[in-house]
Amino acid sequence: MDRIDRKILLALQSDASISIAELSSRVGLSQTPCWKRIQKLEAQGVITRRVALVDSAKVGLGLTVFVSIETKDHSKEWIERFAESISAMPEVVDVYRMAGDVDYMLKVVVADMESYDAFYKRLIESTPLKNVTSRFAMERIKSTTELPIAIR
Repeated sequence: MDRIDRKILLALQSDASISIAELSSRVGLSQTPCWKRIQKLEAQGVITRRVALVDSAKVGLGLTVFVSIETKDHSKEWIERFAESISAMPEVVDVYRMAGDVDYMLKVVVADMESYDAFYKRLIESTPLKNVTSRFAMERIKSTTELPIAIR
């Protein structure tokens, strides 16, 4: 990946709806080579999707919860069952397997405390868990999907 590819990625992360004409002007290419680079980045899996970002509060999803999970079972079967059940829960927007005293960290977005309680009950019924700790976000200070890609 060269400097122009990195410029393309930075621009698309900021606004994926930008026209090819505008993008090619920003990165210093003509339109056809610029479009071919985008297609190559998609084929290589560098660009995985182009999406619209939605304000959760404006669509009635005003509560963000970070859920720490500890498990006693680290078997392949447990992990597969856990991954399958979590993947089927649309409230879970991010899942990470962690190092340290917590095994998994989930980011959950719901409408309110009642909705979270319903989610929590489904979560603890889905897979045997040792400990579940919920932390409720009070204010979002920064949120971005843009990766800090260095242009060399």
